Amino acid sequence: MKRRDFIQKSAVASLGTFAFSPKSYSKILGANDRVRVACVGFSDRHRSSHVPPFKILQKEMNFEMVAVSDLWNRRREEGKAYLESQLGSKITTYRNNDELYAAKGVDAVFISTADFQHALHTIEAVKAGCDVYAEKPLAETMEDARAVLKAVKESGKIVQIGSQRRSGANYWAADEFIKSGKFGDIKMVELMWNVNQPGRWRRVNLCKDLKESDIDWNRFLMNRPKDSFDPRKYLEYRLFWPYSSGIPGQWMSHQIDTVHWFSGLAHPRSAVSNGGIYQWNDGRKNPDTMTTVFDYGPADQPNKGFQVSFTSRFSNSAGGTKEIYYSNGGELNLDTNMISPTGGLTEGEARGMGMQANLLPTLKIEGPKVETGSNTGGDSLTFEHIKNWMQCVRSRKTPNAPIEAGYQHSIATIMANAAYRTGERVTFNEKTQEVMAGSKVFKY
Repeated sequence: MKRRDFIQKSAVASLGTFAFSPKSYSKILGANDRVRVACVGFSDRHRSSHVPPFKILQKEMNFEMVAVSDLWNRRREEGKAYLESQLGSKITTYRNNDELYAAKGVDAVFISTADFQHALHTIEAVKAGCDVYAEKPLAETMEDARAVLKAVKESGKIVQIGSQRRSGANYWAADEFIKSGKFGDIKMVELMWNVNQPGRWRRVNLCKDLKESDIDWNRFLMNRPKDSFDPRKYLEYRLFWPYSSGIPGQWMSHQIDTVHWFSGLAHPRSAVSNGGIYQWNDGRKNPDTMTTVFDYGPADQPNKGFQVSFTSRFSNSAGGTKEIYYSNGGELNLDTNMISPTGGLTEGEARGMGMQANLLPTLKIEGPKVETGSNTGGDSLTFEHIKNWMQCVRSRKTPNAPIEAGYQHSIATIMANAAYRTGERVTFNEKTQEVMAGSKVFKY
């Protein structure tokens, strides 16, 4: 689909208005072969955001959910019951991914496991011959990021990273406007993600129920350092490094991805971070408040570039979620979906300097507002993103958020995390593909 057609059709789409004709897929190679899909990690995200689109699309696109793999026996049984009730297919349960792939009964998987596992589980999947929809962040260490990039490129499999902004009509329109040159050079980007939700990322009651005998704790740890069983680290992993970077991996990864997309730059030149646990002293190790400032631009042109500021707090939701791009002529606001001359150089100011004014026009960008609540079951961007993945599994075309997009956002999130944890100014070594905190490679 051409970009303009995509924008026009997606702008008016909603979850209840999609209808696909089986004939439209009959001309695509392999369309008569049913795509068998497994859920790897029966999570809240999978239940609320993956299943509803899949339920609408599965029949017409000839996909079928057939299995669930989860380390926790409770989740396996819950997943089986829920998926069978919602999707109408027989679900086989597996205790782990080794058992799942050994059965050779799946062609594609949804991966929504712990943050640090996404890259490792994607590697397992593509090596088993499966296409993948992998939630973000793709990786929390450069070792894992390099490994998954290599495995996916060698496999030739379709991998969609769960950065659903890349399937949003307003984001496509913004990208087109910036790349057309009409916006001017990006000079500053302000990103914000504020909430006031004491329970966000907490699973208090579930933690009381989880026993070590119910899971394979060592298998959960994968390549992380050996540690004693802790139900909070298993269920509330977003609060604990090295199982998650928390704010950077969960939230910043979404917004910084658009910076890479719009600018064409693969990663920041540098990053500095600050923050702490200022509100929720509940035993967590990841910050509840964090600010990171990035420098972006060509590596060989230090005098050309722009700054990106990202700030997030859990203690007060004022300001909400913002993504605002600034040029000398105005702003592109992805919260209001407006392009405007706000803050741009006026004719009077320009005349006094012997320059020409370059004010932007006032334009409305068509597209839905991004859903940022903890339950994103009605998120039309995620619907479009899953639909795009399913189409690409059929067509073998590159999806909207390919593995390179995940690799790039991982660099930025790892740089932000490294800067916070070390207090150093962090850079990226192009030759070694390592995040450098001062003069040292950042690992844990």
